[in-house]
Amino acid sequence: MHRICFYLFSVSVAFGQYDLRMYDIIDSVSSARIIADVETLAKFGTRHTLSDTVSQTRGIGAARRWIKKSFEEISADCGNCLEVFEQKNYFDADGRRLTRGVWINNIVAIQRGTKHPNRYVIMSGDIDSRVSDPNNFTSDSPGANDNATGMAGAIEAARVLSKYSFENSIVYVGLSGEEQGLYGGKVLAQYALNNKWKIIGLLNNDMIGNIEGIDGVIDNRSFRIFSEPTPLTETERERKQRRFYGGEVDGISRQLARYVYKITKIYMPEMNPMLIYRLDRFGRGGHHRPFNDVGYAGIRIMEAHENYNRQHQDIRTENGISYGDVLSGVNAAYAAKLTAVNSVALAALAWAPAAPNELAIGGVVEPDTQLQWSPSVSKNIRGYKVYWRDTTSPTWDNSKFVGKKNQATLKGVVIDNFIFGVATVGTDGHESPVVFPTKVMR
Repeated sequence: MHRICFYLFSVSVAFGQYDLRMYDIIDSVSSARIIADVETLAKFGTRHTLSDTVSQTRGIGAARRWIKKSFEEISADCGNCLEVFEQKNYFDADGRRLTRGVWINNIVAIQRGTKHPNRYVIMSGDIDSRVSDPNNFTSDSPGANDNATGMAGAIEAARVLSKYSFENSIVYVGLSGEEQGLYGGKVLAQYALNNKWKIIGLLNNDMIGNIEGIDGVIDNRSFRIFSEPTPLTETERERKQRRFYGGEVDGISRQLARYVYKITKIYMPEMNPMLIYRLDRFGRGGHHRPFNDVGYAGIRIMEAHENYNRQHQDIRTENGISYGDVLSGVNAAYAAKLTAVNSVALAALAWAPAAPNELAIGGVVEPDTQLQWSPSVSKNIRGYKVYWRDTTSPTWDNSKFVGKKNQATLKGVVIDNFIFGVATVGTDGHESPVVFPTKVMR
């Protein structure tokens, strides 16, 4: 399909603002590069957290060095635009999945923002892999889909987005120790706290390459976005307030999930994002959770239909069924689509201004709803947009642009019947995530 591009970056249409750069980002994501990276990671034999760290060809040490080199090569191509480092952390045996002390090292690449370098949006993939026994660190464990696809996606997003500059910083990271207890995520989340990072959100990618589900469904369009409803770190006062004022499904991670959903629908309408109102799969976990645990917005992006024969399995054939997480179970085109979803979401968040602060709401027993907020810390903004939706709707369905005012009144919109929020709109049309009211106007 041919696209007509103008010198202007974005074009206004009746129902929204489109940034033509986003289509170039989507087109630049290469399924060939992604599958090549997945194959390289799988060929390290095993990437188990406790596997070999000395060999140049096998084990997690070789995989970490290759990932770091990949980020460094990307940085060299963009004039050293990435700060690449290995975050090294030693953990003693824990009596469960760490049978001995081990170094759990993350590979981090930071693309600094031009205006808000201490505001970060993060895309993560996991470095490690495992077989049926989580403590077996010697058997072959290619981890092609779980999670070479997420790691390859983060590398590919860095290749594509490093060609652009952004107001906010982007972090591309390979997290270690996921299968042993989410260790890498805990370490980076604590590092962010210690360094006072202002995290806009974390997009955790864990298994983005399988299209053939254990349920027999084959689907190369749908994907899931998992998000917790409200922050674990909320206060008792905030919890009690929610009972009377609402917000049961309006925490910061849920707003991040809605943001990715919206961006996907605008720029990749052929895809089917599924908002899953759950922290993660039933009783299971992922590397966004450590960020949620300390109060950061974080979501998990992954395939819609898992195949349990292809994850956490010894490579074997039983009763005519093939088990194991091998390269043949990865669909390169689908992995590229989900990488593109991440890339446009990262770009939109990195180009967007900071959200408004301290949103207050009023309108009890009145015909209108009032909203009031503190201004965004960003300077070059077009204004603010008020959002509202039915209390049963998962997405923000109604909106009104109100300019650079710090307050708005929605005439005839009764506070009892809707959920409300406000986003900041940049001069190029990109918006911050929606902020939910945390105060009540008296």
